[in-house]
Amino acid sequence: MHLTFHHDPRGECFTLIRRADGAVFTLSSYSRKHRVPHDLAHAVTERELGIADGIFGCIAAGAVFDSMQQTAGKKRHDAKVRSTRILKAPNSIGVSEVLTSVIHEAVENDRRTPYAQARESWGISRADAFPYDDTDLDRATNTLRELSHCWQSSLDPLVFPWPNKLQAAAAR
Repeated sequence: MHLTFHHDPRGECFTLIRRADGAVFTLSSYSRKHRVPHDLAHAVTERELGIADGIFGCIAAGAVFDSMQQTAGKKRHDAKVRSTRILKAPNSIGVSEVLTSVIHEAVENDRRTPYAQARESWGISRADAFPYDDTDLDRATNTLRELSHCWQSSLDPLVFPWPNKLQAAAAR
């Protein structure tokens, strides 16, 4: 899958998503109040922490959210069923939301890597041990910080490659 984040003239952002199956979608983002788009924060957090079944991993597997519109490529005959199956399967979308929000907020407010907040937020939604170490959190925060500077300094689209291995399992 390939992601390209575009500046929207209305002050928003939209993401062009090219999936491996040939389908192309736009994903609207409503993040005018942020310097860096929240969807970009999701992509960075999920990629850098290896969350395969977060929002973008589910999209890579075939999920389609309400804020997405297909703009090219052949629509699968079972697209709706497949999307529902992926989204109903156990996934980490909630965890991704929580961790993304913590990292996004740190970057938005020019704060240090939010180690304690990330661990605390994990504990709110999960009972198992926090699986990331400080270097993982630093990598996610620093990558988002760097891409934030790129996003703000240019109106050019921001290309963001998505690893093939980060894809939610399609529930049978």
